[in-house]
Amino acid sequence: MIARRAEKVILDALGYQAAVAVIGPRQVGKTTLAREIGDRVNAVYLDLEDSTDREKLQEPRLFLERYEDRLVILDEIHRVPNLFSDLRGIIDRGRRQGLRTGRFLVLGSASVDVLRQSSETLAGRIAYVDLGPLDILEAEPGIDALVQLWVRGGYPDSFLAQSSGTSFKLRQHFIRSYLERDVAAFGPRLPAAALERLWTMLAHSQGGILNASRLASALGTSYQTVTRYIDVLAGLLLVRRLPPLLANVRKRLVKSPKVYVRDSGLVHALLSIDDFEALSGHPVVGQSWEGFVIENLLAAAPERTLASYYRTAAGAEADLVLEFPDGRRWAIEAKRSLAPSLTKGFHNARRDLSPERSFVVYPGHERYSRTSDVEVVGLRELAAELAGVTS
Repeated sequence: MIARRAEKVILDALGYQAAVAVIGPRQVGKTTLAREIGDRVNAVYLDLEDSTDREKLQEPRLFLERYEDRLVILDEIHRVPNLFSDLRGIIDRGRRQGLRTGRFLVLGSASVDVLRQSSETLAGRIAYVDLGPLDILEAEPGIDALVQLWVRGGYPDSFLAQSSGTSFKLRQHFIRSYLERDVAAFGPRLPAAALERLWTMLAHSQGGILNASRLASALGTSYQTVTRYIDVLAGLLLVRRLPPLLANVRKRLVKSPKVYVRDSGLVHALLSIDDFEALSGHPVVGQSWEGFVIENLLAAAPERTLASYYRTAAGAEADLVLEFPDGRRWAIEAKRSLAPSLTKGFHNARRDLSPERSFVVYPGHERYSRTSDVEVVGLRELAAELAGVTS
């Protein structure tokens, strides 16, 4: 069992809110973590993908009010979106009886935005906790663990597989499962073959500027269809659209988002990259490292941190700009080299943005100053610093 940093956040939220929603893609360990928490407090567990458990909730209030003194875990809540209105009534009735916190732990395989469309009735009664794939702070320290996490990605089964070959096959099965079953649960039926082609194209152009028209032309479909497909992948937390920073710098700015397949292991599986040797010689290796760095840093960043990238038509660029709730700004560049150099574009971006701190993140462990105001730092060390940043 790998300790998840989200566990404390979930327990804290159960202490002050009636319902807590744990949001994350399938197979990141939501059920394992929830059942571990539930075993400590004798919780009731219902899997809403299971027809037997769904039958128990034909009369939700009649069933759930029998367990008003116990935590109830509702797994795959997005399968029964109408349940949220019943939860509201049960929570409000319990509050009148003094039962104010720790009533329900719900798990969903969709983004907060997608789930919130169904859970608006629980406003003021629910807290949201993100649980993503394993991140660098949850893996063992050391270069071997870092490389394994980068190559295999953070889905626990893939990361902990006994061999690279087994890990690769697990990720291929994961992709197939999503395409054939899970995508249909979040919207109109989408052709699996077309969606897989789009997903693979996004992996090939990892970290590229979104050009939906070009993608539509390559797929032989419409701009609107491509946009809808990307919306689905983003809603399932499989793709990230990183917005541009639209700073007032009197420069011509790139205003389209960059697109990343969020888990590096899925990038590699989509591109048939099965081990570190194959990755090292692949054209996507630099963009893969960039996406891996961004996902791990965002997993560690404080709540309400805004993430974007910065690019001008003249070539000034920063891979990641973090803006903290107190107004501080960090500029970050990802470099795969063990002896990273600074580009003119990053210098120009820093001059435009005047960040409080600037970093180059590389695969090494030594930390040193590259210039008087730019630090070269390992991913784990910067993630740990972010996790300790107070907002």
